[in-house]
Amino acid sequence: MHTKPIAGRKRTGALLPGLFVLLFSIIGWFTIPLFSQDTLAVDAEEVIAAIDSLMEEVAEEAEGEAAPEPDQPYTRGEYSKQDLRRGERLFKGMVPFGSGQHDCASCHYTSRTDTLNWNPSAYDLAKLWHDNEEYRIAAKLNSPTGMRMMADHSGMTITPDEERQLEAYYLEVLKKGPGELQAYPVKAFIFWGLGFLMLLALVDLLITKKIKFKVPHVLILIIGLVVHMQFAVAESRSLGRTQDYAPDQPIKFSHLIHAGENEIDCNYCHTISSFSLSAGIPSNNTCLNCHNVIREGTNSGRFEINKIHQAVETGEPIRWIRIHKLPDHSFFSHAQHVNAGKLECQECHGLVEEMHILSQVEDLSMGWCLTCHRDNDVDFLDNPYFQIYKQLHQDIKDGKIDAVKAARIGGEDCMKCHY
Repeated sequence: MHTKPIAGRKRTGALLPGLFVLLFSIIGWFTIPLFSQDTLAVDAEEVIAAIDSLMEEVAEEAEGEAAPEPDQPYTRGEYSKQDLRRGERLFKGMVPFGSGQHDCASCHYTSRTDTLNWNPSAYDLAKLWHDNEEYRIAAKLNSPTGMRMMADHSGMTITPDEERQLEAYYLEVLKKGPGELQAYPVKAFIFWGLGFLMLLALVDLLITKKIKFKVPHVLILIIGLVVHMQFAVAESRSLGRTQDYAPDQPIKFSHLIHAGENEIDCNYCHTISSFSLSAGIPSNNTCLNCHNVIREGTNSGRFEINKIHQAVETGEPIRWIRIHKLPDHSFFSHAQHVNAGKLECQECHGLVEEMHILSQVEDLSMGWCLTCHRDNDVDFLDNPYFQIYKQLHQDIKDGKIDAVKAARIGGEDCMKCHY
């Protein structure tokens, strides 16, 4: 990489001749009285005019030398290791930009997190830049659009060199990927730790016999077996169940904002829940009914909403991740529970209107379903769906029963769900 001469040094070098002329002129001015009157034939005004003219020429030359070279056409190309190191340090706030100290990583997280961050991650930014050949980092930062971005990037500008260094870091982020959020394996440590202690106790009890008393060995074996049995029962019960599952979605969609603060009815987006087995995933057109006008979010700015428009323009569907899913051998109908059962969404899905990140509240096990069918009354009277149960209607009129449970009308029948 060729280093350009610093403009300040050029300007100083160009001014030196003028300074010397000015210095000699001052010395000559003070030595004039030492000469005779004949030597003063030169007009003082002409001397001053000559000095001023010389100084202007020197200044113009300095400006010409210090003028920046015209910008080269922008191209993406190969990046050096120095570009990568510098770009990473710029992004993480380890070195300042030319416009000041800015820590990009404090908002645009570089690794997965278990808490909601409305800002796009470093990987999201890198992918957007990589997929769009016309995307310019400098254009976005030097001339931000949107109220949120203007407020967050106030006073921040980047140079072409800094843009190139950030591009080098973006490529490295793309190579590494977004990363995975790893849970601390506490249960695994307990399981294998107790197993190792049980092995040591068994070996010493039968072979080495270093400890004379057998009580510690027996206690370790009993406690270890009990804990291992508890783990086996708990894990077998949770096999195939995904309670508390809350995956990162391709768009940071908040049910709290839409269903809670804005009070949008669930059926407006999940339009097929009243006549289909599934509640369905809203189409892009449903989102655009509002977001053709609302182009900026309070928390996420324009970045997340732009993903909807990008999906429409490219024809690529938004790949939402399904959260609530029953095994294939189980039958479930949303239509039956919403229409016939008159159930509210919150009874199965929890307080959705209070969730930024949607999670699976219940375990959706067979026991959970049967408990609901046995304990809760059906909206039986004045419900056309249950008019065929004439005997039950007569029993209610006669006072023999005051309500009907789902279990009484087939809610415990195996063939209703497993056929």
